[in-house]
Amino acid sequence: MPGPEIKVLLDVVDQAYNHKSWHGTNLRGSLRNVTAEEAARRPQSGRHNIWELVVHAAYWKYVVHRRLVGAPAGSFALKGSNWFSRPQEATQSAWKQDVALLDDIHGSLRSAIAHLSPKTLPQKSAGSKVSNLALITGVAAHDLYHAGQIQLLKRLIRSD
Repeated sequence: MPGPEIKVLLDVVDQAYNHKSWHGTNLRGSLRNVTAEEAARRPQSGRHNIWELVVHAAYWKYVVHRRLVGAPAGSFALKGSNWFSRPQEATQSAWKQDVALLDDIHGSLRSAIAHLSPKTLPQKSAGSKVSNLALITGVAAHDLYHAGQIQLLKRLIRSD
């Protein structure tokens, strides 16, 4: 059973991702009812689409998870890092697979956080310039940042 410090961090990460919170729409909520066509649409040439934001968020959850558990780099489900050109195939099935990737990685991250000792929170993981605490709170902030972008992109897409 995680201690109170870890429970607070799990609450922060969950509220930013998929649990109800006072601040409004979280990352997973921002994806509700988004179609593959909407997710693939670019606001302008050379700009990221919703789909790319989803995979980008999954990648950084993976990075934080990897650093917390001490796993080697290079095990992300997709080739590359940070930004991934999406979609390769703009089907509802492909869109759902990438959203499922985000969900799966969030679950893995949550599990890694739940198994941390509070003593490790101020420590820096291998390959990280910031503490474990900063990684965890940072990934929650990252989710909310991109949730806001997705909300704006949806309004833009749906106003046409």
